[in-house]
Amino acid sequence: MDKDEVFKDKKGLVSDFNFKKEVAEVFDDMLNRSVPFYQETQRMIKEISADFAVPGTNIYDLGCSTGTTFLSIDKSIPQDVTFIGIDYSKDMLNKAKEKLKKRGISRKYRFIRADMNTELPITNASVVIMNLTLQFVRPLYRKRVVESIAKGINEEGCLILVEKVLSINSKLNRMFIKYYYDFKKRQGYNEMEISQKREALENVLIPYRPEEDRELLLDSGFKECDTFFKWYNFCGMLAIK
Repeated sequence: MDKDEVFKDKKGLVSDFNFKKEVAEVFDDMLNRSVPFYQETQRMIKEISADFAVPGTNIYDLGCSTGTTFLSIDKSIPQDVTFIGIDYSKDMLNKAKEKLKKRGISRKYRFIRADMNTELPITNASVVIMNLTLQFVRPLYRKRVVESIAKGINEEGCLILVEKVLSINSKLNRMFIKYYYDFKKRQGYNEMEISQKREALENVLIPYRPEEDRELLLDSGFKECDTFFKWYNFCGMLAIK
């Protein structure tokens, strides 16, 4: 696993964050060091997916990046369930294909390049996963995107949503962000790396409050929604159609 040093050197102008080849090559390390309890969240996604996966259906990972979630859940899912990964980044998809081929995944799977700000081609889905993805969809398009996901999920199927979130209280929000940056320092990131990445994400990653995400899910075609994970400004939600 290559080490994430994307923001290690001082940049004259920090451009908006994007999922290009430089990021794809170190993305697995970036997630492990930047997302609190990332491995535990993946374990939770695996056991939830196993309970909702139905033979003969599809499991989608929207914003599948390098395919890590498919590798995590593969052994727990019936063999006749098809994996479909959707991502906008060609470099991420190439990395995902490489990883699944190297692991020798034998089930049917395919990857689709698509813009997450549009309606997505979801059909016959028992599980849809959005792990740190919806936060990158422009707020103007989020309801349309979530409605298209709900439309493509079978009855009693689920959406597993993990997001960075905001607190309704501004003081708590500042505290939670501070605790998060302290976490990143413990993972070996320095002040400049944290600052430059924050600047790069400022206009790209737009978090909602958990209450807003819940309302969005219930207004878009899901019958039930509950929180299965919460760590300061990170939240995992399970929505059932």
